[in-house]
Amino acid sequence: MQLTHLPNSASGEHVAAALTADGAVIVDSVLRSDQVDAVLAELQPWIDKTKPGVDRFSGRNTRRTGALITRSPQCRELVTHPLALATCNTFLSHATSFQLHLTQVIAIGPGEPAQQIHRDQWAFDFFSFPKDYDVQCNTIWAMTDFTEQNGATRVIPGSNHFDDKLRFSETDTIPAEMSKGSVLFYSGSVYHGGGANHSSDTRIGVNITYNLSWLRQEENQYLAVPLEVARTLPVELLRLMGYQRGAYALGYVGDLLDPIQIVRPDIENTGLGYTDETRKKLKQQQSTFADQK
Repeated sequence: MQLTHLPNSASGEHVAAALTADGAVIVDSVLRSDQVDAVLAELQPWIDKTKPGVDRFSGRNTRRTGALITRSPQCRELVTHPLALATCNTFLSHATSFQLHLTQVIAIGPGEPAQQIHRDQWAFDFFSFPKDYDVQCNTIWAMTDFTEQNGATRVIPGSNHFDDKLRFSETDTIPAEMSKGSVLFYSGSVYHGGGANHSSDTRIGVNITYNLSWLRQEENQYLAVPLEVARTLPVELLRLMGYQRGAYALGYVGDLLDPIQIVRPDIENTGLGYTDETRKKLKQQQSTFADQK
């Protein structure tokens, strides 16, 4: 049992195929060391201000720092990284669109025990989605080396095809060991958990996840990113944050307004607030319904 490693030249289609097969895959050396250092320089003051978790699951010696779009311009580049979006476009293509689900630094301190093995999609009130119907595409960007000693994420490859609500222990998993600047892609359906940190150093990763747009976001981007900050952001990032319709009738404002008009009234009226890809899928859906009548 081992995790697949792909080179940084891998396409989104290749990453998505590995996710479909195993539920997790590592892409090596996506960021240079100096790029990682620049991200971490922006994040460290916020990490230092973050209180440790209040229970064992969140980690009493683990700091989870969110609101990264507001706090770190460098992290905005990670959110919209071409490989991440290309992977989501394939892996989550069964829905009309996808959106940003959460942004979070996970800094596991020395002495932290292993986290309970779980599925991230349990956040949706433990609803049992149909097997092999994925609702999340997740990333962890390694800001430090990830080793078994310092708490590398633990994964059960192939468990994305398992039944729901199973129980596993750390011994059932393997560590997602990877070098600084690499990225772990994993599905919301794969069983995993943070590893135990037996080292004297803090293991730091940036967790950026995406989900289907008809589901609620774990991190409320509309409050995490103040309006005065949102008004300065690129339209493509705003759409990804949720300022778009998630499907035919999801997410409009008032009298069927495009939500982008609320945060960026300077933008020409774009109609109902669909991206080009969303519009294409809606036309396909309408054509299918018409053929069935």
